[in-house]
Amino acid sequence: MTGFEKPPTTLSHGALPYPRGTLVVDTISERKGLLMGVLEERLKGSGKLVGQQAFIVPEGGGLEWDVPLERVQPAEPGAAT
Repeated sequence: MTGFEKPPTTLSHGALPYPRGTLVVDTISERKGLLMGVLEERLKGSGKLVGQQAFIVPEGGGLEWDVPLERVQPAEPGAAT
């Protein structure tokens, strides 16, 4: 045992910052795709938000990937604001 245990958490669907299917870009990798969903991790006892992951698929289909939600923004300036 390492002496550190992660507190119990729950996973659930979160609110989308933009409409489902919005073309978004990962600000770090610059990959573009369509926003499909958000997964939230919260502490079981207090409900405090621990993290959010955005799930994105490439335009035209392909393998979905996930990135931290704070790295996602609309690919088109002024889109879905």
